[in-house]
Amino acid sequence: MPKKEVIDAKAKKVETIAKDFEEAVSAIVVNSRGLTVAQDTELRKELRESGVKLMVIKNKILERAAEKSGHTDLKEIFNGPSAVAFSHEDAIAPAKILKKFADENDTLVIKGGIIEGEVADLDKINEFATLPSRDELYATLANILQAPVRNVAYAVKAVADSKSDESAE
Repeated sequence: MPKKEVIDAKAKKVETIAKDFEEAVSAIVVNSRGLTVAQDTELRKELRESGVKLMVIKNKILERAAEKSGHTDLKEIFNGPSAVAFSHEDAIAPAKILKKFADENDTLVIKGGIIEGEVADLDKINEFATLPSRDELYATLANILQAPVRNVAYAVKAVADSKSDESAE
C-alpha cells in the first residue's frame, strides 16, 4: 500500500475513534494482554449483549483521537496494549462488566476511561461499577410505583374475604 494511502487510512481511523470518544456515554480503556481466546470471546460476547463494542486500537491512534475529541488527559493511560470498550447507551454497563471480568481474571487490567464526558480513573470506574444498571433501576422504580396499588388490592381482597366469611356464618 502506498504511503499516502496508509496515512489516509490512519487519519480516517483517528476520525472514527475521535467520534466514538465524543458520542460514547462511556469509554473504558483496558489492557487485555494475556486473555485466552475463550476468555476474550466470553468478554466480547458479554459486552456485545449490553450494547458495548470492544476494539483493540494502536496507542498512537488513541492519542490522536483523544486529543481531537478534547480528552487529552487520557493520553497518559495509552501505554502497553490498549483496548477500548465504547458504550453509546448505558454509561455503567462497560464499567460493571469489565470490573467483574477483571476481578475474575487477573490478566485484564482496567486503565481508565471516560464516563459521561469526564475522564475517569480506576477508582471512579470501580465506583460506577457498583451502581445498579439501568434495567435494575427501572425494576426498582416499577416496584416502588406498584407497591401502593398492590397494597390497595390486598386491602380490598381482605375486606372482600372478611365479608364472605361473615356471610358464610
